[in-house]
Amino acid sequence: MSTEQQRQFAPRRYLSRLTRGTLAVIMVGGRGERLKQLTEDRCKPATPFGGKFRIIDFVLSNCVNSGIRQISVLTQYKAHSLIQHIQGGWSYLRGEFGEFVEIIPAQQRLGPDWYQGTADALWQNMEIIRAHRPLHVLVLAGDHIYKMDYGPMIGFHVENEADITVGVVEVPRDRARDFGVLTVDESNRVVRFQEKPLDPEPIPGRPDVALGSMGIYIFNPKLLERLLRADAANPDSAHDFGKNIVPDAIENLRVYAYPFEDVRTKAQNYWRDVGTVEAYYEANMELVRVSPELNIYDEQWPIWTYQEQLPPAKFVFDEDDRRGVAIDSMVSGGCIISGSRVSNSLLCSNVRVHDRSIIDRSVILPRVRIGENCVIQRAIIDEGTLVPDGTQIGVDPVADAERFHVTEGGIVLVTSAMLKAASRPA
Repeated sequence: MSTEQQRQFAPRRYLSRLTRGTLAVIMVGGRGERLKQLTEDRCKPATPFGGKFRIIDFVLSNCVNSGIRQISVLTQYKAHSLIQHIQGGWSYLRGEFGEFVEIIPAQQRLGPDWYQGTADALWQNMEIIRAHRPLHVLVLAGDHIYKMDYGPMIGFHVENEADITVGVVEVPRDRARDFGVLTVDESNRVVRFQEKPLDPEPIPGRPDVALGSMGIYIFNPKLLERLLRADAANPDSAHDFGKNIVPDAIENLRVYAYPFEDVRTKAQNYWRDVGTVEAYYEANMELVRVSPELNIYDEQWPIWTYQEQLPPAKFVFDEDDRRGVAIDSMVSGGCIISGSRVSNSLLCSNVRVHDRSIIDRSVILPRVRIGENCVIQRAIIDEGTLVPDGTQIGVDPVADAERFHVTEGGIVLVTSAMLKAASRPA
């Protein structure tokens, strides 16, 4: 190997060593209430996304693709479908090599209470974390859509001799009220951290943009345990990383912000918080574009998931008033478009669309059955829903508001329970 090759190869070996010694802890216990009825029967990370994936597949894929193969998933709220998904799609890691994706349910290990916050969730499982003897603990939220190599962030943490490193993205200031907002100095050291402020502090010189937390934190294990012990003993704490742990550490510890940007161009990388119905809809619809910002066809950074064994998508009938077509759309395996038109839409696995129906600018989740002569536009149809013949959704705003959940932007969310309730006699 030449000297130049050695120089190029050394950073990769260095980052590989760092990621191999890192334990990723993924938090998936939140209720996801802003997704409304989409999380009535599932936790937010288990929600289908992008055709055949679940939201949690993105952070799990980031871990595996980054070389992190020791992963703990902390569950709490309506986790059954998430556990099934992880067991079905993520059981290939080899325990004899020290690799695992372990699911840790809320166990009330330290008392009668369930998790009181993100910090409390880790504190209640500190014994398990300690037993893995990690060099670094990478705390992740399991409900965001992005592709990220965690290796450079861990390298940044080590090189800056940081006590805590927080992953950050630039967000429009009018949306920053939903984030933890950071202020940093010229070396990216954090000088202020505000959790969901009413008046977010902008980036200097950029009044319309703020620096938002991605919900990604790197800790040194001994420090993490010390901070969590002190927080657990504080009766006035909300036991939350954004509200308590990070803000309280800024004055006395080295807290740094790691910008999630392209290393070469410094451009903001793709990251989406799909925490509301409209944000979830928009993130799915972005994938339908000719050149979406999120490339799920990237062979260098695949998104892994439970691969259900399904036949290819099928389009049948070719008559003037009965033609099975899909235009500017993504159609997943197991779908049959029978004499209907689908445009600018995303269809998840095992969807059936029957004769003479029109689907436009919509997200159809798995196992939906759409009857004949239906019109569906600007809608999300939840998993397993049976849409009766002749149903119109997204056509009459007044009628939609009486039967379904309609966002301020006019996106119609439809679930099976809503349709059943609408069909009952008054």
